[in-house]
Amino acid sequence: MDFQLSDDQRALRSGIRDILAGRFGRDRMRAALDAGTAVDRGLWRELGEAGFFALRLPETEGGAGLGLPEAVLLFEEAGRALLPGPLIATHLAAGAVKGAAEGTAVVAALEPGRPVEHLGDADALLVLGPEGMGARASEPGAEPTPGPERAYAVTGGELRDLVGGAAEPVRSLDPFTPLWRITVPAGAPHERRSVELLPRRTARWRDEGALLAAAEQLGSAVRTTEMAVQHAGEREQFGAPIGSFQAVKHLCADMLVRAELARCAVYAAAVTADPVEIAGAKLLADEAAVRNARDCLQAHGGMGFTWEADVHLHLKRAWLRSGRWIGAAAAEERLASDLRRGAGMPR
Repeated sequence: MDFQLSDDQRALRSGIRDILAGRFGRDRMRAALDAGTAVDRGLWRELGEAGFFALRLPETEGGAGLGLPEAVLLFEEAGRALLPGPLIATHLAAGAVKGAAEGTAVVAALEPGRPVEHLGDADALLVLGPEGMGARASEPGAEPTPGPERAYAVTGGELRDLVGGAAEPVRSLDPFTPLWRITVPAGAPHERRSVELLPRRTARWRDEGALLAAAEQLGSAVRTTEMAVQHAGEREQFGAPIGSFQAVKHLCADMLVRAELARCAVYAAAVTADPVEIAGAKLLADEAAVRNARDCLQAHGGMGFTWEADVHLHLKRAWLRSGRWIGAAAAEERLASDLRRGAGMPR
């Protein structure tokens, strides 16, 4: 059995890397950071035209008809480039929210008990709840209503407007990822809305979202490894590159091992789509992204703590992303439950 990437998959990965290098290289990334731009609508549309969001839609619906393994390759490149925005939610909503597949709509995701990323830029909001997933929208046939003034949830298969709810910005670790907290007063009245409901696929979409987040973490872990190795080869101390010192060699080697272990887990989970394997892949990818960013910062020395170094941006994004879709506690509980079940023990 051959698990190497096919020629088409390599071409797909190379193509999205070229797009991101041309449209979101370091200079433009830094310019967006200084300007406080979280979502570049022009780049969003270009990603839509390139098939980033519609990748897994059937060809009859304007997609490429590809699967999770190909989506993982795209999101790995997005993580490598530190591309901001609610990419995962928009990708998942491509077949359900108008404009998402084409990149003309930005879709954010609301997870219970967690702040919403990029709510201020969103045209639609996927609300993940115990009974389903819904879209924030206006009346049938109308364009989605932008702005963070309302939130929607699915209850009993019906979409309801949470009247009286409020959304307020909260401080974020990552300067590229603005966060909003939605609160709904107890006993708030509900107003029915006649809108198109999304299919009730919360569990599957949660798992797919976790896998794509793991792919982004993988891309970040690989990139910080490259950054550490490059710096270790260029920076000199005592008349020699610091990469020639044993301590720095071991640091970079450990980074490579973590990244490759995470790659194996993420790619395997993309093939099987097994929820337990996805949980394991997310744990390994989160660890690789966070620890590799820390070690990369260590390899850079005091320079790594300064604002002009990109490594701190990878670290902050990795910290934030590790708590999304499936956090460590939930992933560990899923793995433990599977082990107990395999051993014939009560869950």
